Parts: sequence; structure tokens; C-alpha cells
Amino acid sequence: MKLNFSKSENGLLPAIIQDVKTKNVLMLGYMNAEALNITKDTGKVTFFSRSKNRIWTKGEESGNFLELKSIKEDCDQDTLLILANPKGPICHRGTETCWGDQNKVSYGFLSNLENTISKRKKSPKKHSYVSSLFEKGINNIAQKVGEEAIETIIEAKDNDDELFLNESADLLFHYLILLQAKGFYLDDVVKKLTTREK
Repeated sequence: MKLNFSKSENGLLPAIIQDVKTKNVLMLGYMNAEALNITKDTGKVTFFSRSKNRIWTKGEESGNFLELKSIKEDCDQDTLLILANPKGPICHRGTETCWGDQNKVSYGFLSNLENTISKRKKSPKKHSYVSSLFEKGINNIAQKVGEEAIETIIEAKDNDDELFLNESADLLFHYLILLQAKGFYLDDVVKKLTTREK
């Protein structure tokens, strides 16, 4: 790692801290060569605090350490990307990130879809297909998943990619509804899958 600490007049490089699991950006700190070496040696992310004018290990007072997982340098060797495992809230205000956001996994569009399904479950809407499925109960929802699974299998054996993708989308959509009918979310399934990782 050939970092260019001389690019800034105070010898500090910005260090972006990203959660190794959720991939959310947690905070921004600054490191000099000493802070970087301490981070590597101890496995606890350490900065040079500009306000305290000294080396500072995140969590040294609160116990909310950042457990080092990896360090990357950018293309100009003047910025660090640090992947870490947070041991508690990161911000001094007690929030999970320094931007006040929750540090939870997001699956992009699928998370948005899950949120919509959750709203339809908690506050049923008239003429809502999702609300009507929840009203009909778990047996009806499970049956729909079964039907969509069979239709997906049938289309997988044919050569119409568009139909296969449509049926796959229907299957995934109804499966997300079934998960919530059982009190679970996609992240619960992902966590289960990660326990099987070899």
C-alpha cells in the first residue's frame, strides 16, 4: 500500500468507513500514518482526531469499536475505504451512522417492494391485490406461491424467455408476500443462507 500522505498539508487522509455486511457508509474520519499502523496492528479502526489533536480509536470511551475487516486505497492513493464490523452505534449522538440513517441491509427495489407489501398488510387498502391476499389468509397465499412455482417450471422448459421472466417475477412477488404472512422478510432468508456458506 503506497499512500500519499503528503498530498494534504497536515498529513491526514480521509477514511470512509463502510459496514462490511450492509455496505452502508457509517462515517468519515481522518488517518495519518500512525493511525493507519495502529489500525492494522490492533484490528480496531483508529483515526487522528482533528478536534482532539491526537490519535483516537473509535469506541475507546463508548465501547462501540469498529472491527477492521479490510483496507483499500483509491486510484490516487490519497483516500482510504475501510470495511469494518461496527460494535454498536457509530455516531457520538447514538445513531447507527453519522447521517442518522439506520444501518440495515437494503436490497434496493426488493426492499422497497417489501415495504409496500408491509404497508398493505398493516393498513389494508381497498382494491389492493396484496391486501386482498392477506385478507384471504395463509392458505390462499401459499397456494398462489405453489401455482406460480409450477408456472415458472413450465416456462423454464420452453424457449420463451419473456414468459419465463414474467413467471419468475410473479413467483418472487408472491413469495415475498408469503414471507410476511409468516412474519419474516427477505433478510431473514439471506441470513439463513449465509450460515450455509462454505
